[in-house]
Amino acid sequence: MTFPLPNVSNDLSGRVAFVTGASSGLGVRFAKTLAACGAKVGLAARRTDRLEAVAEEIRAAGGEAICISMDATDADQLFAAVDTLEKAYGTVDILINNAGIPDAQRAHKMEVELIDRVLGVNLRAPYILSCEFARRLIAAKKPGRIVNISSVAHYSYSGNGAALYAITKTAVARMTEALSLEWAKYGINVNAICPGMFKTEMLDGMLERVGDLSQHVVRQRICDPAQMDSTLLYLVSPASECVTGAVIRVDDGQSARN
Repeated sequence: MTFPLPNVSNDLSGRVAFVTGASSGLGVRFAKTLAACGAKVGLAARRTDRLEAVAEEIRAAGGEAICISMDATDADQLFAAVDTLEKAYGTVDILINNAGIPDAQRAHKMEVELIDRVLGVNLRAPYILSCEFARRLIAAKKPGRIVNISSVAHYSYSGNGAALYAITKTAVARMTEALSLEWAKYGINVNAICPGMFKTEMLDGMLERVGDLSQHVVRQRICDPAQMDSTLLYLVSPASECVTGAVIRVDDGQSARN
């Protein structure tokens, strides 16, 4: 095997990617970025009208995408979503576990229904999808890439609400490390990105409650999702062939290094 210099390529032609939470925020950018580099993309979320709008943009730019209605708390819908994408484009070899919801509440005030939903969307769904993704790749004897979206909440928690969100994001980081070891022999790389504050609908909701946070971080700015493109593409491209089990913080220096 030879490795021409530089061993870097963003060409994803022939690849099939599945992006959860693709109807808003980082998921939209991830889907567009992968499609722009040549991957055929499955867009999954509950809000199909928004998915269609994203898919239309991808197609207008010359890419390929299909929309898949999926409730992340329903295991049967998770399995069906992967099956739908595989039937449309072939074996899925890129999985972006992006779907997630905040709780924004004190732990002792959370209703059980919300507890179940946060755990279901943020942890159970990416675990189930990762296992289904790996099972199919192993059967097909093909390598693949999983990128889990954790959060800087994995590293620190202020005690001011959203404890369960922080707990699930730490669990996602640990899931990344554990599954990377289990599937390394099959050529399946599992890595995670821990974003800081980026301009998304989820952050907009937080800013409405607590005010402008940009003045409280070192660079006094909130990043654009496009500024994560290079990290995402690195983790799904040949350049990161030897990188698995990594948990990468992308936060513009916003959070403390404890």
